[in-house]
Amino acid sequence: MTHTLEELIPDYIQGLPAYVAGKPVEEVEQELKIHAVKLASNENPLGPSPKAMEAARRALGDANWYPDGGSKRLREVLGLRFGVKAEEIFVGLGSSEIIDLASRVLLKPGSEGITSEGSFALFSIAIRASGGKLILTPLKNFGFDLEAIARAVTPQTRIVYIANPNNPTGTAFGAAELGAFMKKVPGDVLIVLDEAYREYADRGDLPKAMELFREYNNLLTLRTFSKVYGLAGLRIGYGIGHPTLVAEMNKLRTPFNVTSVGQAAALAALDDAEHVERSVEINRAERKRLYEELRKLGLAPVASETNFLFVPIGPRAKTLCDELLQEGVIIRPLGWMGLPEAIRISVGSPAENTKLIGALAHALARPAGSGKTVPADEFSNRPV
Repeated sequence: MTHTLEELIPDYIQGLPAYVAGKPVEEVEQELKIHAVKLASNENPLGPSPKAMEAARRALGDANWYPDGGSKRLREVLGLRFGVKAEEIFVGLGSSEIIDLASRVLLKPGSEGITSEGSFALFSIAIRASGGKLILTPLKNFGFDLEAIARAVTPQTRIVYIANPNNPTGTAFGAAELGAFMKKVPGDVLIVLDEAYREYADRGDLPKAMELFREYNNLLTLRTFSKVYGLAGLRIGYGIGHPTLVAEMNKLRTPFNVTSVGQAAALAALDDAEHVERSVEINRAERKRLYEELRKLGLAPVASETNFLFVPIGPRAKTLCDELLQEGVIIRPLGWMGLPEAIRISVGSPAENTKLIGALAHALARPAGSGKTVPADEFSNRPV
């Protein structure tokens, strides 16, 4: 019997939503004949660490050689920083690769994975792409409801994804909440804790994941160089977890997954505390300014522990993103993340934020839906 190619592809793969990349800012500017600013993907507006840029330039001279396939030196340095063993560290293509590999190691058809509604979209995609059944729990005060997640665990549950702070809502939970949660979840359920935005958080009682890691073998903590370190374009991140899990993920990753340039830049970025501190301080000041200005415009942004603001808008959310695009400001509509009446605004440079505030005031002053617009999704549906 002959099967078509479509029949050979599992239903759980065919049913996945496609991730459609948006157009670059340069193309937006060319098409709309305006200077555009992108406040949609939570990048560091200060750019990469100067030390990282210099290290990357030097590494380019050896680009004819394959990189260290195991990122040995980077794992050693991270191990010393966090007091863990090198074999407990996985270095990957940002956090995204590790999110995917964790599900691929643990899930199969008939098993379950849990995350929250209104959380990072790749959590849900990773669970479904591995054939697992996706279980979503509702948000509570725009954040993870850890008690609800614990109640949702069944004997079929193999993995739970949580983020602290959360993307796209910007909220965070404290150490006591996570500690209570870990006690309720069985030890044979992997908890993936994504801390991509941790450096930006002001909350003083954030969990100390490395201490919890020593107490719970089923915790995998993710960090990234894409945000505060400003290396989003080099795609490098890491996870710290049980060495057995790390070893199994290493079997599934592609050979030489992280470039030599990325490894060199990451090592140098770790040594540039001044750039990190400056990035955090500027973000703190501009985040506060944006929050206050949005409230003056009659909006209700959610208090954020990140480098972005989550803003419930109502039915006009998508249209507002389209209108801002005409002003040369690209922000993130959140319908694709299950939040069609909200937007997410990255904290940019002072000049970028000033442009945003002016454009937003102008758009809000117009009657909803007035004027010709180009759909914002054509330009802003890019990696988050």
